Amino acid sequence: MRFFALLLLAAALFAQPKLIPPPGVAIPADQRVRLETRLAELDAALRPSLEKPHVEDVLVFREAVASALAYNEFFKLEELEKAHRLLEEGLLRARQLAAGQTPWATAKGLVVRGYRSAIDDSIQPYGLVIGPRVNAPGRLDLWFHGRGETLSEVNFLFDRLTKPGEFTPPDAMVLHLYGRYCNASKFAGETDLFEAMESVKRHYPIDENRIFVRGFSMGGATSWHVGAHFAGLWAGVAPGAGFAESSEYQNLAAKPARPWYEQKLFSLYDATEYALNFFNTPLIAYSGEKDKQIQAAQIMDRYLRKEGMQLAHVIGPNTEHKYHPAAKIEIAQRLDALARIGRDPYPSHIKFATRTLRYNRMRWLRLEGLEQHWEPARVEAKITPAGIVITSQNVSALAIAFGPGGWSGALDQAVPVLWNGQRAGVLQPQSDRSLEGFFGLREGVREGLRKQPQLQGPIDDAFYSRFLMVLPTGQAQSAEIASWVKSESEAAIADWRRIFRGKAIVKKDVDVTEDDIAHANLVLWGDAQSNQLLRRIAGQLPLQDQWKGTQAVVMIYPNPLNPRRYVVLNSGPTLRGEANGTNSLQTPKLPDWAVVDLTEPPSDKRPGRIVAADFFDEAWKVKPNSPAK
Repeated sequence: MRFFALLLLAAALFAQPKLIPPPGVAIPADQRVRLETRLAELDAALRPSLEKPHVEDVLVFREAVASALAYNEFFKLEELEKAHRLLEEGLLRARQLAAGQTPWATAKGLVVRGYRSAIDDSIQPYGLVIGPRVNAPGRLDLWFHGRGETLSEVNFLFDRLTKPGEFTPPDAMVLHLYGRYCNASKFAGETDLFEAMESVKRHYPIDENRIFVRGFSMGGATSWHVGAHFAGLWAGVAPGAGFAESSEYQNLAAKPARPWYEQKLFSLYDATEYALNFFNTPLIAYSGEKDKQIQAAQIMDRYLRKEGMQLAHVIGPNTEHKYHPAAKIEIAQRLDALARIGRDPYPSHIKFATRTLRYNRMRWLRLEGLEQHWEPARVEAKITPAGIVITSQNVSALAIAFGPGGWSGALDQAVPVLWNGQRAGVLQPQSDRSLEGFFGLREGVREGLRKQPQLQGPIDDAFYSRFLMVLPTGQAQSAEIASWVKSESEAAIADWRRIFRGKAIVKKDVDVTEDDIAHANLVLWGDAQSNQLLRRIAGQLPLQDQWKGTQAVVMIYPNPLNPRRYVVLNSGPTLRGEANGTNSLQTPKLPDWAVVDLTEPPSDKRPGRIVAADFFDEAWKVKPNSPAK
């Protein structure tokens, strides 16, 4: 036990990855007292309104300052005055809310709001710029910010109260996403996009067919990712600079080879693999002529040409990493023109590419099953006088849905579906004058144990939605496993706060309720001997023969107690310290399962020596040729 602990200590001292955010400055004692006193005032003012609607719009100010104090996240002394400004705004709103007033809810200009995330109950902020000529329902532009390693909630909210941002179309609302800090809106940051957007839609009338994706630098990378993976949702996509994939951007061919599964998982976020999806939405890229990040637009142009498309690329002459003034005008004019047209929610011709059912939708088409995950899946679908004609590869099941009035010429009759040259069935009219149909797998198999949307892995997939960290209360089968579990679980909980700006929900195994099992992915730490919940389901999980005294299993699997949710063994998000230096390496580092040799200490790249690792097959079984066999 002592030797193993020394190995862990030696590894920690030897490898010191870059920390994000960096440590803050020392706060003078009198300043800390002032802030804590104002926080106490705000807490008292909030107390009568904690259950009222709009309380999140006040809590964002409280949480920003309280977390900066608790986690040493004031990076310059002048940020203390920013915190006081936020507490003043919070106190004003708290008193207004207690009196039944919410004037910020109808204000125009710069507005800060918030919501409670379903992932971990954290209060998450966003900013709005509401133009003077906004009409209802109105246009919405999503703006993704650049990389800012010191972009605490304090700094983000202060900016959103004082700075309008790069683009302010007068007839639109601009939603500034925090994106859970500095992760290019990946993982929980991606969920933040949709939760924040839904919050905006609850409070303001938004035209679903006039939503645009925009951003610069890291925000440009986010725009490539969000634009390509969710192309059917947008009226247009306008990335500025950034990166679009990992391998070429990082020149990984000239560096030591990465594990095959990590390379395969680059295709989770590489926009190049989803280039075909830009068939379904207008794309206008921007780059400075002298900006190294012009590489993103150049590689996307290469991949778009392979799909028979050409990139519309606005280039700022003699410009480095910023917008050229004339280019800003041109981009604004192009997006304004697209806004006048709007998105067609039910086009007669769509094309779609994906590698995973995490990204399975394009307009009126949903993929419900793949023949093999992480291999290219492609679909082309057309509305013809004879019905729906579909061609595809690597697709085992799909669904088609037209909302009321979505296809007015055929709402009162069954519509034939021809799939890969064979009649697959018919779309059936519904009572609300819509059309729906499921094709491929037999109806009885749809609810069976198989990879399906949002239940397809890899390990990191469990952390896009609500999860619960479950700590063991028993004794592990070996001291090595016990020490490793303690170290890794503590790191995962700390990293969730540091990287994803939330607070992981943590319980002991004896305290998990049926409600937890029904509504959360369970992250079980320990082995079948130390964790009661893991012992309860161990006989229904694969790879149980891989546990040994100095060997542990990490995996994701449908929870046997609730197959609509995941169970994860011994892992938080798999990206580790190595990814802190660049968003282009913030990708999954492990597939669906791995066996870890604990005699090699954890590092900034892996939780120990990976003895074996692989994806489960489409029925969640260990593959016949898997290294664990």
